[in-house]
Amino acid sequence: MHEMSLCEGILQTLEQQAEVQDYQKVRTVWLEIGALAGVEVEALRFSFDVVMEGSLAEGAKLEIIPLPGQAWCMPCGINVPVEQLYDPCPHCGSHQLQVNGGDQMRIKELEVE
Repeated sequence: MHEMSLCEGILQTLEQQAEVQDYQKVRTVWLEIGALAGVEVEALRFSFDVVMEGSLAEGAKLEIIPLPGQAWCMPCGINVPVEQLYDPCPHCGSHQLQVNGGDQMRIKELEVE
């Protein structure tokens, strides 16, 4: 389950930023997660609670902001929506797509004290 290691990375970032920005407690974490990021949201939610135990983010609320997948279709020459990797272009059916959005996960915002 790579969601556990993702949460460990989130915690590491929270701890580093706590030193830089001088906060003691994290109340809420907003994460942007793209449709093509390969993250199982329910597994991430479970892992988040487990990994944050005993840390400055123990009991923190996790808010997920879903982002749509997007790719550049080479034959059409336009951006098209895609729901998962290796989907065909919804306009021409081509598989010559270059993902250019919705494949990332990032911390968007924090509520801290």
